[in-house]
Amino acid sequence: MTKTRLLIVEDDEDIRTQMKWALGADYEVSLAEDRVSALAAFAAQRPVVTLLDLGLPPRPNDPDEGLDLLSAIIESDPLAKVIVVSGQGEKQNALRAVGSGAYDFLCKPVDMDELGLVLQRCVYVAELEQEYRALQSVARAEQFEEMLGASPAMQAVFDFVRKVAPSGAPVLILGESGTGKEMVARAIHRLSPNGGGPFVAINCNAIPEDLLESELFGYEKGAFTGAHSQRKGHIEAAAGGTLFLDEIGELPPAVQVKLLRFLQEKNFQRVGGRQEIPSDTRVIAATNKNLEEQTASGRFREDLYFRLAVMVVKVPALRGRGEDIVLMAKSFLESYGAEHGKSGLVFSPDALRALSLHRWPGNVRELQNQVRRAVIMADGRRVTAKNLELADALSALPAQTLKEARESLEREMVRDALRRHRGKITSAAAELGVSRPTLYELVEKLGIDRDS
Repeated sequence: MTKTRLLIVEDDEDIRTQMKWALGADYEVSLAEDRVSALAAFAAQRPVVTLLDLGLPPRPNDPDEGLDLLSAIIESDPLAKVIVVSGQGEKQNALRAVGSGAYDFLCKPVDMDELGLVLQRCVYVAELEQEYRALQSVARAEQFEEMLGASPAMQAVFDFVRKVAPSGAPVLILGESGTGKEMVARAIHRLSPNGGGPFVAINCNAIPEDLLESELFGYEKGAFTGAHSQRKGHIEAAAGGTLFLDEIGELPPAVQVKLLRFLQEKNFQRVGGRQEIPSDTRVIAATNKNLEEQTASGRFREDLYFRLAVMVVKVPALRGRGEDIVLMAKSFLESYGAEHGKSGLVFSPDALRALSLHRWPGNVRELQNQVRRAVIMADGRRVTAKNLELADALSALPAQTLKEARESLEREMVRDALRRHRGKITSAAAELGVSRPTLYELVEKLGIDRDS
């Protein structure tokens, strides 16, 4: 097991040697005798804790040299843990040291038992802070522009959005229904140069074919029966922003021609009009169909396809996103729980198992609906597989003894928690609702490798 790194800054060689001998069994000890060597050692080794004597050369009878070193260490790492151990025991020096960022202050001669306890507590606090920073980093990585995803597939989508958004190029988003294609489009819009402009979404499959052209391009007064006044279309409404065309594969041939012309020339005519109207609208399209097959069969124009597919991204199905399923389910549970006045809800083990086993044909939209329904139906704080209406997913499991089933579920839950928290026992135990010693026992009993 790797020892915790400890830096001892002390100008008295005998005291340095004694402290190294006393603490070497439990810590990886480094030594320094003045400010210069201490700063070099701290920068090179990043010790978890530094024991600092205030009286350092060239002014060993003055605390200022040690206090300056303390300030330099805290400036380089605001979360550094420094315990001042000094003969400069006046209350004023202690207050100055703590005010400058010291974790604690001990006077010489030091009681080694007391120092050992202070060190243990200090290391524990440092580990908690490190785990918290790691969790914050993971949380930032999992959440991107209102989307959640720790899986490699979703991280690739996030990287695509970051790179493509500033370009202003047309984007084609592929994916099954319910995977969140519009959320990806909105993320591209928000991160683009025209992110301050409007975002206008239209579902090409939800509007009758004979109305789709006028909805997109607008119309002039008298253009057709019932056109009693001029009306702007969605392209004009999205000027200076983004037009999102969902289910682009349902676009009628006549409208495909007119959209192609707009993408080529960046201007258009309203229905019944002759005036060319310029627009700097960015177009993002999405479909759950195979546009290449539709192009080959003649149902979708090849030239329009290539205009739309300058940049292409595929949003993965939920069933292929691994741990994202539970990650998103917990996020929805917290959100909907608060919405319905049921804060503090948790998933039972059978619910977590069912969430992972279900195939999610409706993708994220289905997951949202199932969790929302479960929140309403749940009694008490635990949401079960039955509440999620996923009990059937568990019935497909192979026959096991009760002990085997329990150990299998425990092993999977512990592995998942450790993986999410990068092997950190404290945070994994908190998520699982057990103590640190209990989790250590489970890891050993179930034969789980923390590093894997």
